[in-house]
Amino acid sequence: MTFWKRLMLGSSLALWTWTAGGAAAPVVEPPDALAIRGYDAVAYFTQGRTKKGRADLTFRWRNRTWRFATPENRTLFAADPGRYAPQYDGYCAWAMSEARRAETDPEVWKIVDGKLYLNCSPSAAEKWSADIPGNIRKADENWLRLER
Repeated sequence: MTFWKRLMLGSSLALWTWTAGGAAAPVVEPPDALAIRGYDAVAYFTQGRTKKGRADLTFRWRNRTWRFATPENRTLFAADPGRYAPQYDGYCAWAMSEARRAETDPEVWKIVDGKLYLNCSPSAAEKWSADIPGNIRKADENWLRLER
């Protein structure tokens, strides 16, 4: 494949997130995608707060690089990533309840029933919090359709 064909194909995959029928197409992550903007997913659970991960403490999972603040957190995540990773691959829980993908702010979060949910803004978190069980139910259903 020529350089120009590869460039066009890559651009098409990266830019098109919706098909003509309105259904979400898979989001293609770049090979160096950084999960939750480099925040330590385990720290939400073990420290009850956000903490930036270190560039030298990483783990690859689901086509993303996850960073950790401590070697212990990296070990915990590596043993059970699904336990610590945010729901919906880290997309906004409120947006997912509306069948949309939206990037999140790792500082806007909540753990519900042992699962980490991120939102894109404090106002989105407020809307989501108005009916957490109902919004989780809707988001879970939408995620099954939108998940890669």
